[in-house]
Amino acid sequence: MPTQKTSHPAAQETAPEANSAHGMFDGVDLQRLAERIPTPFHAYSASAIRQRIGELQAALAGLDATICFAVKANPNLAILQLMANAGVGADIVSAGEMRRSLHAGMPPERIVFSGVGKSADEIAGALAVGIHRFNVESHDELLTLQRLAEAQGVTARAAVRVNPDVDAHTHAKISTGKAENKFGVSIDEARRWFAERGRLSHVQLDGLHVHIGSQILTLEPFRLALQRVAEFWRELEQDGHSINSIDVGGGLGVSYRAGTDQPVSASDYVNVIRTALAGYKGRVLLEPGRYLVAEAGVLLTRVIRVKAGVERQFLVLDAAMNDLQRPSLYDAWHDIVPVSNASRPLTTYDIVGPVCETGDTFARGRELPGCAPGDLLLIKATGAYGTSMASTYNSRPLAIEILLNQGRYAVVRRRQHFEEMIAGEQPARNWETT
Repeated sequence: MPTQKTSHPAAQETAPEANSAHGMFDGVDLQRLAERIPTPFHAYSASAIRQRIGELQAALAGLDATICFAVKANPNLAILQLMANAGVGADIVSAGEMRRSLHAGMPPERIVFSGVGKSADEIAGALAVGIHRFNVESHDELLTLQRLAEAQGVTARAAVRVNPDVDAHTHAKISTGKAENKFGVSIDEARRWFAERGRLSHVQLDGLHVHIGSQILTLEPFRLALQRVAEFWRELEQDGHSINSIDVGGGLGVSYRAGTDQPVSASDYVNVIRTALAGYKGRVLLEPGRYLVAEAGVLLTRVIRVKAGVERQFLVLDAAMNDLQRPSLYDAWHDIVPVSNASRPLTTYDIVGPVCETGDTFARGRELPGCAPGDLLLIKATGAYGTSMASTYNSRPLAIEILLNQGRYAVVRRRQHFEEMIAGEQPARNWETT
């Protein structure tokens, strides 16, 4: 693979952490910030994101590699602009994510389009702007891509997403590489696509793609999946098929539970890629999402009240499941700590929000220093799949988002106004018949 000699000063930085003992995050005093901006709000550390990008870029040194941020993890324009400024591209799964990426300054040649349900309109729009590559997930999609590219008089670059039937040992709802999952096609089917690719006049089928799941904390699933992809790549080359791109997906896990989660390092992960793809001379694409932004984000929230139940005490927060769905959706753990360093006896709480759902629960049986109404809490590692999965359930407005950077902060999404929430709604005045 061609060598790219690039310096990555960000890799030398020390990533800031949300330090509850001192209430600081990326040089910003969170207590004072919460006095200026009403909770709940999401705060992201630009320094932490740059460090993660730098670590991955440094590990990839010498490889012809392109990092494409999985936009679904956090689509805020300020985050995408930060990625673009660092030379990172985008992995998109919708036309909306494509428009966000382009608006943020990511060039089309650094955008790849993934997803099992691309519509004809989305494909046509992506062809029109000249995105780099389509990760194709079904034969019907391949034929649709051929038809639409021919209609526009362009040639689409495409990779087949193979499903290697590898268990990522992650939560069932974020596992994507087993035969029972909806993503990708079997290697047998992919083999037939390449055998028939001469019929594709307007699709250049010259890539492979694999992605087996998210929040993966061991190297073995990556190693096994990439070994199977590498075997297929070598087979295809022996049969005369040029493979100019191998997309190794994403899935690198992060630490949601201090002392328990032990994520793999970027360098160890890239070494697995180097070993599996030894001798490969094409481009390697990577699609990290959670790895780049999860631990760079926190959700600031205040205690509304402490409710004593018959069997347990409830800590009721002003943040809710509409602000952070992961605990409700996946039973996901997030560390939750007080911002104040006041010494108080430990108390066991169920930590919940105000939404009228039993599932609006952030934690059960969690020990915290005794809390009182008005206390400020920090829910950690919310930079990925926090605001991107948020909703206005119970007619709660979307939360504020703030970018922190070495002692400064900027609001990058203001709190949604009620009028904005109902802007698309109207009384039924104009009745029509079909």
